[in-house]
Parts: sequence; C-alpha cells; structure tokens
Amino acid sequence: MPSLLFVCLGNICRSPAADGIAQSLSKQRGLDWRIDSAGTGAWHVGKTPDERMMMAAAARGMDLSPLRARQAEPDDFFRFDHIFAMDETNLADLEQIRPAGAIASLSLFLEQGDVPDPYYGGTDGFEHVLDLISARMETLFNRLQQD
Repeated sequence: MPSLLFVCLGNICRSPAADGIAQSLSKQRGLDWRIDSAGTGAWHVGKTPDERMMMAAAARGMDLSPLRARQAEPDDFFRFDHIFAMDETNLADLEQIRPAGAIASLSLFLEQGDVPDPYYGGTDGFEHVLDLISARMETLFNRLQQD
C-alpha cells in the first residue's frame, strides 16, 4: 500500500488539489493508499484550501473542504513512501529538511517542470493546475500500481 505526500508552498492550492485528485482516483480504482498534502511554509497551517481552488475542484466533483494546511516535517520522510514537490523551490526546501536515513523517495511531481502556483492569478490558473495534476496523476498511479 503506497503512501503519497504532495507538497507545495502554503498547502492551500496545488498540494491540496493533488491530494483531492489522488484520493478520488484511489477511490475509483479501489485502492487503499495513504494520501496527504503539506506545505514547506507555515503561513496557512490549520486553514482550509484557497476558496478558488475549492470552487474549481468542486466543479469537478471533489470536496477539498475537509483538508487543513500543515507544514512538511522531517518525520514525513519516514511516514511516506513517496514525496512529490510541486516545484523546484519546494523540492530544494524539502531536501533541506530531509533527514539522514529517510526512506521516502523525493521528486518533482511533474516529470519536467513545475506545477505553476495559481495563487496570484485569475480563476483560469486554478483550472490549468487541476488539468496538469489530473493528467500526471493518472500516469503516476499507473506506474505505482505496477511496482
């Protein structure tokens, strides 16, 4: 049973979207995978995802409202098998807190490039992020199910 952690900056836009998409896909496929999200920063700890992301996700049948932002921590490298950073900056920040002997694999979520942060953009940015994450999640799940 793989365990997956998705990490962005504040844990209110990209990583909760990945969390919701992964949970939905896991349910559709009848998988019992442990899925969570976190941020490298602590600004939004305890808060729900960004309203714009929750609305965009809801339009696709996903309810992100139960999710609460939390900050990634060194113990996550022992609690999860795979940790996926939404961009290069978050990947570098995660490398800084990665403890010696960590068991989790750490990589960018997209095979090439960053998932753009829609926080300062318009509503189209949230749709674009959901499209990117959805497409990549299918490929990721297929690969992990084969392992």
